[in-house]
This record gives sequence, structure tokens and C-alpha cells, in this order.
Amino acid sequence: MSKTVTPYQHNDATKKEQVADMFNNIAKTYDFLNHFLSLGIDVIWRKMAINELKKDKPAHILDVATGTGDFAFEALRILKPEKITGVDISQGMLDIAKQKISKRGLDDQFQVKLGDSEKLPFTDNEFDAVTVAYGVRNFENLETGLADMFRVLKPGGKAVVLEFSKPKVFPVKQLYNFYFNYITPGIGKLFSKDARAYTYLPESVAAFPDGKNFTALMDKVGFKNTKSRPLAFGICSIYTGVK
Repeated sequence: MSKTVTPYQHNDATKKEQVADMFNNIAKTYDFLNHFLSLGIDVIWRKMAINELKKDKPAHILDVATGTGDFAFEALRILKPEKITGVDISQGMLDIAKQKISKRGLDDQFQVKLGDSEKLPFTDNEFDAVTVAYGVRNFENLETGLADMFRVLKPGGKAVVLEFSKPKVFPVKQLYNFYFNYITPGIGKLFSKDARAYTYLPESVAAFPDGKNFTALMDKVGFKNTKSRPLAFGICSIYTGVK
């Protein structure tokens, strides 16, 4: 069992509450830092994850931990679903998502809702697809969150999860660890008012059960045909499963 890593260690709040606080704190600089720290590669990884749904042609997609909506906007562009619903625990992030939705005139196609990923405010069998980009490692209880994603999916619906993983190949592993543990927190501190958020990032990735351990959890909650696809020597992985 992996240990629970929280954003603010000397804090009595639950991981869930701490994650909400952290994202509220970093919401304004989040998009900029995401692209900057990943050297823009996060955009390519998102496209690759979304392309996993191309054959499925989902009409209604749920984007869990939608944040400021970047993944959902890209999914709208590539997949052209009738509707995307985004859910997130951080009101600060959703406020920015709402501004972006209005600015792009997408109010009819993309709605966001404040909600807990582990107790999704939706009925059973409601969505054709469920996506999560860089959100599952922030779940307080990973298995509960995956089980709830499974619950809201229609039978035959697909889940696509994009998440950081741990590269195992020399020298990628060493360079990645150095960048993630030293460079990322330094840049995060410089641009964000919450320095701790960017030291929590490598810690949460290190504690996350990636690869086969993650697909085993997907299998456990009922997903079929689970697959793990490492990208960029394992810096990131795409996981898929069908209900």
C-alpha cells in the first residue's frame, strides 16, 4: 500500500482539503507553469491521451479533476462530442475554467461543477467516456475514485487516465529526478505564491502506484481490457480501461 502524501505535511486537514487549498492557491499561475515546466510537451501528451477515444466517438464526456479545463478544451476540439462536463474540487481552478469557457463561447458544450472525484455528483451509467489528466495521484483514496469513475460510465464506455510515472531507463531516470526534485520546486517558488505545491508534485509522483500497479487497481474495481502505455521513456503514462 502506498503512503499518503499530502501538500502540507504539518496540517491536520485531510488530503482532499489540502489539495483543494493548494490548487486554489496556484490557480492563477497553473496553466503558465504547466506548459513552462514541461517545455510544452504536456500539450502533445494530452493530444495522445485524447486520441485514445477517437474510435469510440463519445457523445458525453466527464473530465474529472478538470482544473482550468485544458484537457477538456482539447477533447472538444479533437473529438467534437456533444457535451463535456468537468468536475473539480478547487473552486479557484473552476473560476479560471469558466472564464476560458465564456471567452471561447463554449457555454453550451462545456459545463463545470464543483465536486469530489471520489463521490462524483452524477448518476450511474451517465457518461460515454471519463477522462482524468494529472489528477488521480491527488485522490485521497485512489481505489474509491476509480470505482466511482467506473460507476458513472455507461457499459462499454472507456476511461482514459493520463498521469506522471517514474522512468526506469538511464539517463532519463536520473535527469528526470534531478529536474523534478530540484528545478521544478525552484521555478514553482519563483512564479507561484505556493512553493510547497511544487515540492508536493515530485513527492506525489514518487508515491503513486504507476504502470502495472495502476492497471491492477483498475482491474480490481471492474475495468476490462486495461492497458498502460508509457510515453517519453516513462515520464508519463496513458491508462485505459472499458466498463
